[in-house]
Amino acid sequence: MEEPQGFFSPGDGCVGDMVTERCLVESKEPVSHVQLACGLWFCAFPLDGNELCVWSTKDPSYQPLILRGHRQPITAVTFGNTKVLLGLTPRGLVLSTLLGKALYLRLSPDDRAAAVCAGNKIFMLDTESRSTLAVLEGHRGPVTAAEFCPWQTHIIISVSEDRSFKVWDHHAGSPLYSSAVLTASPLLSLLVDEKSQQLVAGCADGQLWVFSLVERHHYRCVTRVDLKKKRETFSRRVESRLCSLPVLFLEKNRRPCAHGLEKGEDVEGSLPVLGLAPCDLSLLPSSECGCLPSESAPCLWVGSSSGLLILNLANFELEGVLRYKDFRSLSIQVAGSCAMMSKAGEQKAICLLTSMFGGQIAVLEIRLAALVRSRQGLGAGRSLSVLPRGCVLSTSPLHFRIAEEHRTPPAPQRRSAVRSTVQDQPLVFHGKVRSSGYATAPHVTMFSPKTNTRNNGDSPSRRRGSHRCKEYPLESSPPTRLHKQRVLAHGPAAALCVQFSGDGRWLACGLANHLSLVFRADLTGTPVVFSGHDGAVSTVCWSHDGRWLLSTSLDGTPRVWSLRRAELVLCVGRDLFPKPIRSAQFYYLDAFILCSSGPELQLLKCHIDTSKDEIRRYKQRSRCRPVFRLPTAGPTEITSLSAANDFYSYLVLAAGRDKTVEVFDLNAGRSAAVIAEAHSRPVHQICQNKGSSFTTQQYQVYNLFATAAIGDGIKLWDLRTLRCERRFEGHPNHGYPCGIAFSPCGRYVASGAEDRHAYVYEMGSSTFSHRLAGHTDTVAGVAFSPSAPQLATTTLDGKLQLFVAE
Repeated sequence: MEEPQGFFSPGDGCVGDMVTERCLVESKEPVSHVQLACGLWFCAFPLDGNELCVWSTKDPSYQPLILRGHRQPITAVTFGNTKVLLGLTPRGLVLSTLLGKALYLRLSPDDRAAAVCAGNKIFMLDTESRSTLAVLEGHRGPVTAAEFCPWQTHIIISVSEDRSFKVWDHHAGSPLYSSAVLTASPLLSLLVDEKSQQLVAGCADGQLWVFSLVERHHYRCVTRVDLKKKRETFSRRVESRLCSLPVLFLEKNRRPCAHGLEKGEDVEGSLPVLGLAPCDLSLLPSSECGCLPSESAPCLWVGSSSGLLILNLANFELEGVLRYKDFRSLSIQVAGSCAMMSKAGEQKAICLLTSMFGGQIAVLEIRLAALVRSRQGLGAGRSLSVLPRGCVLSTSPLHFRIAEEHRTPPAPQRRSAVRSTVQDQPLVFHGKVRSSGYATAPHVTMFSPKTNTRNNGDSPSRRRGSHRCKEYPLESSPPTRLHKQRVLAHGPAAALCVQFSGDGRWLACGLANHLSLVFRADLTGTPVVFSGHDGAVSTVCWSHDGRWLLSTSLDGTPRVWSLRRAELVLCVGRDLFPKPIRSAQFYYLDAFILCSSGPELQLLKCHIDTSKDEIRRYKQRSRCRPVFRLPTAGPTEITSLSAANDFYSYLVLAAGRDKTVEVFDLNAGRSAAVIAEAHSRPVHQICQNKGSSFTTQQYQVYNLFATAAIGDGIKLWDLRTLRCERRFEGHPNHGYPCGIAFSPCGRYVASGAEDRHAYVYEMGSSTFSHRLAGHTDTVAGVAFSPSAPQLATTTLDGKLQLFVAE
């Protein structure tokens, strides 16, 4: 037992506030492609071939421990999971011999069994009796990693160079599941995350494959992550945020020893995944790491030959990137193997590296707060909220509504009252004369038809109130059973969109044959037909009171329809805007109509009058005028917009064809924030978690919104942090813009898909929980009922489906 040569004294290898090189060892034999061990108290690595060096990570001043006894070079090292017995003399036990070259070792959670990966076999050894429990055979290539399942200790999962993974029951010695060939490159590393119950496999070409280990999911693939693309996107976001910060702020927070990617510098062709380890960021202070969520999602360390990365397993985005060549003082610039460890509750992590081309071994100490701060762009923007935090400003365009509500009507004069009374009377001056023919009785009194034959004496307000007495069942299961199906059109007319009214009594659909249909919520009876558009109806939106239906079409004209009269009451002409209207909705409790015209956001003030002129019945009395317009940050067209109409809210969300999402504050009359590169393709729909009048959610949940893009899945965002908190990628959507919707309880997200199914995701999981069958074409639109656990879907073959809870 002696101290090896080449150890640095603590602190001599400091290269910056982010990473510190604690020690450096020079081995006589190359140590690349060797499994290393990094634990809470110690790290272990081979030294000079057949010697094992154990170094304390808690106190670097302790003399390292050298263990001898192997006759051949050490190829794999691992720590157990039970407590370390300090103060005892170390001794070694021979568990087995003649197994071949072991590439990977792993001990079971109780340390009673050891898995030894040698060749294309996995030997299960009993650490107490030193006997062989089972030999797992089935891989066609060398097994590179194996991990025990923490919540099912009898299950072990392995990956191999045959590019597949297998699930074994090592008690029975039999396989439970075998995957297909995943990629063209060998699988090198493996991690089983207990918090998210996911399996992560890393391969040599820089790809991460994530699978769900939930029992009913049958090892389905959640997503595939390209680390090279993720790192490039991460770098662009950091650079864009740095450019928007003041120069003095940048000088203050600049890392003195770090150098960015300079022009002309070579970029790695791939990022081989050498190691995976869990990473805990939940207890980092918000002042250091920006605006991390209170309950942090599970993260993992990804070790590659060129650096370290922190990947979020909820949104599959990078939280931090550390490249070795950014720190010129580091002794190892290209790693051959690595092992990482970050203890829960601590702000530092330990990384053990070996050189790819020599015998150098280094121990790095990483400050997590500084690493994650780079992802936040060295600063956080102001916090936004859907719920208003102050009164409407006098300069706000929304003050127009407040001024109208508080405007005092002028006192009526006696003379004008007399005139109005005289005008309502026949033009005769003697009561004995019946009529002279110059005037008639009021038309409304004599010829008003009786339209409330089905009310049975109940007023509409009373019926609406009785319908709203019930509350939405918050703990109900999602609607998964097909209850009814209706054919909307007998010809080739696709159903593009669907929306429930706020009271849950009506269901509106937009068709490609220029029509809009309104059904009862249970899909019974004959639908009300609205015709008048010259193009396919792309969106439908209900007013807050449920009296009006707003539709937009490819003809660029929004139209407002009266549900009671089943007729058009307002058509916004094209002459009011420089470009056609692509999307529109009611806003601010029906006080305005919010619409998009090219790269501009338009705010319209409308007056709806359903009365008709007896002579000029073709002329509508409803009128509309623009009151405010706001251009986007970019010159591209707005593809989707969203704003809350069930309550007062100042914020409006808009997506552009330049793949950005912009947040507007209409109380201040300006743009509040811009999310660059929200998706890899333009966003075709923004959907907010608006709840309903039948449910009550926590006020923070209303700040969540989702975006969908073709080929890039669904992303869940938080307005308070402007961060993607979760990603949903289980549904196929590669060619048609399929719709998305939030459930009123805020627990589920529904999405259409191109495989003739609708998908339902739980907010706490990245993979779908239910796959709804019964469709005969691509599911284009989805909508949850605000009053009951029901889901309506529309398909491109012109059919409407209604799903209910079991």
